[in-house]
Amino acid sequence: MKDCEKEFIDRLRKKLSSRERKIINHPPFSHAAVLVPLYRKEGECHLLFTKRSDQVKYHKGEISFPGGMVDEEDRELIHTALREAREEIGLKESDVEIIGLLDDIVTVTEFIVTPIVGLFPYPYPFQVSQIEIAELIEVPLSYLLAKDSFSEREIFRMGRSEWVYAYQYGDHIIWGATARILKQFLDLIST
Repeated sequence: MKDCEKEFIDRLRKKLSSRERKIINHPPFSHAAVLVPLYRKEGECHLLFTKRSDQVKYHKGEISFPGGMVDEEDRELIHTALREAREEIGLKESDVEIIGLLDDIVTVTEFIVTPIVGLFPYPYPFQVSQIEIAELIEVPLSYLLAKDSFSEREIFRMGRSEWVYAYQYGDHIIWGATARILKQFLDLIST
């Protein structure tokens, strides 16, 4: 299951296409899309995350999937995720095999985010945008599926406390919208 081989990808594609996807439509909120990028490295399936720079407008320094807001010229949400991945990390649209879409989520910054699961070849000649991305983070899927990587943490935001999902990988903490997308993905592949 953790090797990104054809059988795993085919099962994942079938799970994504055979369920009813949760679509959120709330007109005052802006739409965005992210790529949940899978790849095979050293015989094991990995996910690629980005650490956002301190120069971006939203979510400075946070760990995220490549992605961003829908532009007028974007034909569909898949195009948004692929365009943003190209702009942020140099991943060409033609090098990504789209597997399917996860459920929409809403961020605290009032974006409706559609996660697009895709597979790309590795090694890859990334061209990282220094303005948008501070670091690429490669995480083995097996690590994320281990129970000790996941926790729920209390954070304080805007004068109130809330509980959020979090995944710890080395010094990196994946939380917020990215952790909610990640949990949705991991729950799906674990069933």
